[in-house]
Amino acid sequence: MPIFVGLMRAINVGKRQMPMKELRALAETLGYEAPETYVASGNLIFRAKGAADTVAADLEKAIKDRFGFFADVILRDARHWKAYRDANPFADDANAIPKMVHLCLARAPLKPGLVEGLRERARDGERIELIGDGLWVDFGGNGVARSKLTPAIFDKLAGSTVTARNWNTVQKLQDMIEARA
Repeated sequence: MPIFVGLMRAINVGKRQMPMKELRALAETLGYEAPETYVASGNLIFRAKGAADTVAADLEKAIKDRFGFFADVILRDARHWKAYRDANPFADDANAIPKMVHLCLARAPLKPGLVEGLRERARDGERIELIGDGLWVDFGGNGVARSKLTPAIFDKLAGSTVTARNWNTVQKLQDMIEARA
C-alpha cells in the first residue's frame, strides 16, 4: 500500500479551522493507515489503497462533510518526495533563508508560461525555478507576506490550485516518510 503526502491548502486560517487530531481521525475513518500530521497547516502522511486522484477526492469530500468547508488536497506519492527535496535549487545557497524557500505543487499539470509569468511579477530578489512538476520559489528576505506573488496569481498562471511548503517542512516530511520505511 503506497504512502501518500496530502497537502491541504489554507488550513487553520480564519474560519477554516481543522484540528490535526481530528484530521488524523477522519483519515482513519476513510481506511487510511497510520495517518500522521505535521504542524497545523494541513500536512498529512498516510497509507491508502487506490489511485491518487480517487484518494484526494475522497479526502476532500470527507473534509467538507466533517469540517463544513472545501479544502483542496494536493496529493503526492511519497516515493517522489525525496526527489522534490533533493531538487531544491536553493539548498546550497548561503543567502537563501530556509523558511523563505518554498516548494509549490499544483493539483494539475502546470500550464506553459508559468515560470515566465511569475518571474515578470517577482520583486526584491525573488527567484523562481521549475524542476519537474516542483516549482521552487525563494521569496528572499522580505518574506511571503510582502510578496506580490499571491496564491491567486500562482493558481491563475499554473492553471489549477497551488499550495506551498517551506524548505523546513519539505525536509521534515521527508524525515517522516523515511521513518515509515
